[in-house]
Order: sequence, then structure tokens, then C-alpha cells
Amino acid sequence: MSLRMKVETEIARSLTKFYRELLGKGPEETRVYIIDDMLFVRFRGTLTREEQQLVKTERGCQLVKEMREEIRSINVDEEEKIISVITSCQVLSSQSNINTKTGDVLVSFMVDQNLGKALGGKSCGKEAGISQHPL
Repeated sequence: MSLRMKVETEIARSLTKFYRELLGKGPEETRVYIIDDMLFVRFRGTLTREEQQLVKTERGCQLVKEMREEIRSINVDEEEKIISVITSCQVLSSQSNINTKTGDVLVSFMVDQNLGKALGGKSCGKEAGISQHPL
């Protein structure tokens, strides 16, 4: 396994564990992509049972988005620390968004180094950086 694949896999594993402990349910699948000084993490299947009920209405979708934004704002430092520890890079900024129709979450991190170049090789593709978890 290449160094890039090891880093992407460790990020996927660590963030999946973090979200499982935070929300009581982890994502069904996590993929990590490292491109230059950017890291993208895509979580599939993140909605809890309660959230799945809420997103059936427009107001419920708004509530889920607001709640997830608030939870992230409270825990963003810990999330960014996970990235920093694994990559040995300083996180300059990060953003997150949830799609309430699919339950997918996309988180992006900007770091202070060209991590993609340092790790070499191509970003994960289909096999690497994937951490699948049953419901």
C-alpha cells in the first residue's frame, strides 16, 4: 500500500470513528481524496433515524442542516486536529455541507503544504481511502 493510500485510509478510519462517537451513528461509507493542498472527505449515509424522519419535510431539512452546522462548529477544532495529526500539516480552513436528500456530507480541508505532491501518486480512485461500515 502506498503512503498516500495509508494516509487516506487512516483519515477515513479516524473521521468515521469520530462521527460515530459524536452522532451515535457513523457514515456507511467514507472516501478521502487528497489533491495538492486540499483534502476532500465524502461521507455517504450519515443521517440518523431521527434525521431521516425530519428530512421528509422542508422545515425538517432546515432543522437537520442547522443542527449539523451547530454540531460541527462546536467540534471543528477536534476534527481539524485529526487531519493535522495524521498529515503533519496545519489546517488553514475547512468547510462542510450535508445533502439532506441523500444524507451525504462533503468536508473540505485546506492545509499549509502541498500534501498531494509530498505523498506522490494519484488520489484514491475507487479502492484506496474507503472505509465501509454496515448500518
